[in-house]
Amino acid sequence: MQVRENIPLAPLATLGVGGPARYFAEAAGSADVQAAIRWAGQRNVRLFVLGGGSNLVISDAGFPGLVLRIAIPGMDDRRENGSLILQAGAGVEWDAAVARAVELGAAGVECLSGIPGTVGGTPVQNVGAYGQEVSDTICEVEAVDRETGEVSSFCAAACQFAYRSSIFNTVARERYVIVRVSFALEPGGAPAIRYADLKRYFSEHGPAQPSLADARCAVREIRRAKAMLICEGEEDCRSAGSFFKNPIVTSAENQRLADLAARAGATIPSFHTAEGLKVSAAWLVEHSGFQKGYARGAVGISRRHALAIVNRGGATAADVIVLKDEIQRGVRDAWGVELVPEPVFVGF
Repeated sequence: MQVRENIPLAPLATLGVGGPARYFAEAAGSADVQAAIRWAGQRNVRLFVLGGGSNLVISDAGFPGLVLRIAIPGMDDRRENGSLILQAGAGVEWDAAVARAVELGAAGVECLSGIPGTVGGTPVQNVGAYGQEVSDTICEVEAVDRETGEVSSFCAAACQFAYRSSIFNTVARERYVIVRVSFALEPGGAPAIRYADLKRYFSEHGPAQPSLADARCAVREIRRAKAMLICEGEEDCRSAGSFFKNPIVTSAENQRLADLAARAGATIPSFHTAEGLKVSAAWLVEHSGFQKGYARGAVGISRRHALAIVNRGGATAADVIVLKDEIQRGVRDAWGVELVPEPVFVGF
């Protein structure tokens, strides 16, 4: 493991903001992770683990400790108890893992196509989109325990998955460094065409019985149309993805919001999930005075997706925080709802 100094972090994050890492190293395996933990401990410096950089807002001051970029490669698969187990290194590009699953004809993650980042980041926030979450298929997570230096294995139940959360970003936040993830997929399974956008896509474009490959292509096309697919030269895709979580509300709270919306002649979208009743954060943002394309200097809201705060070129992390605060305040004043940010904030 080679440790370098004063390495710019903005180029390693999809939002493209932030200062340098005081120290920087890359891990190609569990041994490198263990070495980095020892190195940081011996020098009494903080350790931050960086994956694909797709869900981060990095401070303009950067990070004063050691940033460890996870670059653990490799994918393999096996049949086990009727499932296809796809195991991938934490540094594997997530979309490449989805593509491998689809190529193998195994269902379970096809609707998660096009999401930026790496495999190791997916269990942390229980990444989900278009009717699927990684918790639907994860069967094992291997991680290095930063307290003991040992490699631990977690079954799905031990990960304590919930909406955009897990043990890795709640009760054991910053304790484990994920090095490998295994997914139990359904060989020959049908794609999950449950989400409204996907149903609409296939009703307009066909086929009537889409394959896994059809579903993957459709999801990527939908994401591209919303500038939520990383494409060279696309200004609106320079973001941290969806910036706010969909609020989970009680039935009484949902009725209050519905009544408030009705007075304005509108209908607020809400939907039932395993975690509870959710209302659309995008709808709340747009109905609080922040339309798609809203701009505040070098930052703004994507012209295609109301939840994406974008860097239009030359933005700073401070600019992002100002717009974040403005949106949260506007939604709170208009609807009495506190939007919770989804990205991880580093160095603040």
